[in-house]
Amino acid sequence: MTAEEKPLTGLVEKTRGVVDMPAYEAGDGYSGARAALVSMTPADVVELVKAANLRGRGGAGFSTGLKWSFVRQGDDADGGVKYLVCNADEMEPGTFKDRFLLERNPHLLVEGMIIGAWAIQAEQGYVFLRGEYHEPYRQLRRAIDAAYAKSHLGKNIFGTGFNFDLRIHRSAGRYICGEETALLNALEGKRAQPRQKPPFPPASGAWGRPTIVNNVETFCNVPAIVRNGAKWYQGLGKGDDSGTKLYGVSGRVRRPGLWELPIGTTIREIVEEHAGGMREGYKLRGLLPGGASTDFLVEEHFDLAMDYGTIQAAGSRMGTGTMILMDDSICPVDMCRNLEHFFAQESCGFCTPCREGLPWVEALLTDIEEGRAAEDDLALLERNAMFIGGTTNTFCLHAPGAIEPLASALRYFRDDFQAHIRTGVCSYRAPGGAAPG
Repeated sequence: MTAEEKPLTGLVEKTRGVVDMPAYEAGDGYSGARAALVSMTPADVVELVKAANLRGRGGAGFSTGLKWSFVRQGDDADGGVKYLVCNADEMEPGTFKDRFLLERNPHLLVEGMIIGAWAIQAEQGYVFLRGEYHEPYRQLRRAIDAAYAKSHLGKNIFGTGFNFDLRIHRSAGRYICGEETALLNALEGKRAQPRQKPPFPPASGAWGRPTIVNNVETFCNVPAIVRNGAKWYQGLGKGDDSGTKLYGVSGRVRRPGLWELPIGTTIREIVEEHAGGMREGYKLRGLLPGGASTDFLVEEHFDLAMDYGTIQAAGSRMGTGTMILMDDSICPVDMCRNLEHFFAQESCGFCTPCREGLPWVEALLTDIEEGRAAEDDLALLERNAMFIGGTTNTFCLHAPGAIEPLASALRYFRDDFQAHIRTGVCSYRAPGGAAPG
């Protein structure tokens, strides 16, 4: 079977309208959950997901099966409650894939969480949902209610004696809740700040109990893996990574949107074929490959495969796989200023490099953009990028992620920064300059 003939996992198929319970069950919906609970042990499910090489689709790309295996089972377990949590807070700028799944195919998430709950023997689950996601909430609420009505949730699921309750927790909304321990603090009603690790959530998570946190898209891949097997899922990818990926494009393309494609599809194919290429009169200068907290990639990278290893080797991260495009009408300095403003206001305020450093970076970029910068401000920006970046100078990865677009912009678009400082004018707004579209 060729790559073009391989069936996809069905994350976005038949989703021109909302997939309700009858339509979902007619397409083998909940058959994966039934097979897992009736015919497989929890350890079997964990090993299957591990063998399939499903990597977390929330941005980190960690092995899902390996993560599940960290929860103690059998004789090693203490018999207490365990929790399964879905991160549906989706606050990464430029990212909208989970919203699509929640609005159009919420039963896929519910089924995936039933299988995940069986795998780690969790009897309580939560969907931690972004508070502004009103339509996703309505559709997910309907799906959960329908699942309870069919006894797919609740007591004695599929007659196996396994119980699993699923609730929706509507988030008060902070970007930092993308960090799983900050999310768990918020779920408990505490301030959304990251926790010291170790212990990690699989050992001590929600209310001090073993907890697994996965992304919406991650859970939505699980039912098809159970139905079709690990080798089938491995065969969907184009390289070392397995399965499909929801890729998104926002910017001045002819068809901005979202597509389910084999993981490892190239940037150029996604932008030019699926998104229709740039709109007339605009040229692509660079892009953030996986949301706002990733490094810029430029023309030399456009033929790279969008998978975790390839994008990391190029100096960025695939992140959520949803690209933000920067065309030749957009000022790189102002784009970075806008991004740093967002990240500065979303800091939880726990550590100094993030609490004080990000607002200072935003102020420096504002001075450059508005013509008040001094010659040494560029060096100050680079020093801030060095001290805030990395993984050892801050309590969590919020600030290092926030500084990635700026650090890479200084590398690839340095001439724009220097021109701002030299002339005191943004040429993208000056008379005769390239005007934003």
